[in-house]
Amino acid sequence: MLLGKKRKLGRRLEEISTGEKLTLTEKIEDKDLLLFLGLTNDANPLYIQHDYASQTQYKKPIVPSIMLTGIITSAISKYMPGPGSHILKQEIEFVKPVYHYDTIQFLFEVVKINRDRRFVTIQVQVTDDQEETVINGTLDVCPPQHIESVEED
Repeated sequence: MLLGKKRKLGRRLEEISTGEKLTLTEKIEDKDLLLFLGLTNDANPLYIQHDYASQTQYKKPIVPSIMLTGIITSAISKYMPGPGSHILKQEIEFVKPVYHYDTIQFLFEVVKINRDRRFVTIQVQVTDDQEETVINGTLDVCPPQHIESVEED
């Protein structure tokens, strides 16, 4: 726990506008895959064994869907709306597989703001090197609450 150290929070609901966009590019590297699979203790041969994956419909190892979801949720936490935000709901469709060493581009867009319930709806589309969609999703996100500090005299 980090007591006494102030952290910068992301943007408040009132500071967010419909139509805002964020683009991120990620290259899927072996080190990232191995770290993720090691942390989750996931030994699915479809993710790491070329000989097995070559005999499947995918023809080569693919990136775990949950790892790609992690990249999406991390972007919400870091950038849009940023630190202190919380995902309330997510619907993610994995249209095509993502392969090792792929470079994928994430496009996030605020498509709706619900001021009464204090959340924003963010649409995400992820494309691969061939500019083909590999992921489509929608997330309802509660922006950070900025809490006034109470100081004693």
